[in-house]
Amino acid sequence: MFVFLNLIAIAALVGIDQAIKLWAVQNLQPVGSMPLIPHVVELHFTYNEGMAFSLLWGRQEILIAATSIGMLLIAWWLFTHCRNDQLQRWALVLVLGGGIGNLIDRIAAGRVVDYINLLFMNFAVFNFADICVCVGMGLWVLSVILEERRSPENKAGKAEGDK
Repeated sequence: MFVFLNLIAIAALVGIDQAIKLWAVQNLQPVGSMPLIPHVVELHFTYNEGMAFSLLWGRQEILIAATSIGMLLIAWWLFTHCRNDQLQRWALVLVLGGGIGNLIDRIAAGRVVDYINLLFMNFAVFNFADICVCVGMGLWVLSVILEERRSPENKAGKAEGDK
């Protein structure tokens, strides 16, 4: 059941991501931009042939290979190490859902559809998959920090240091 629920959650995230990107291609691309929250956030259609901050621009073969390897390693960790840690489980589900969503774009079109533009800062245009990956990575870091604080070795060392 653990594997099934994780796969359903990942598939749902990928489906949401792909549906929004399809909407963006069909409805946002013809107009270019439209305000979402005036002077704060706009929907701005763009293709990204790189990764965050245009790193590896135009090097889709490297991005596809690196993303595929990363997703396989994260999936392995999720399905072998996260049965008892719900925070880490959901963090990795988010990372996989987002990573696979962008991987589909790279394989199918050689570029990723981006559409969220923060107007209050000069920042990259991004998408739902990027949000999933970033939130998931943040939660994963948090889960590692919390696990470290709960670890028996940490408690034992603290108790000895208190003497």
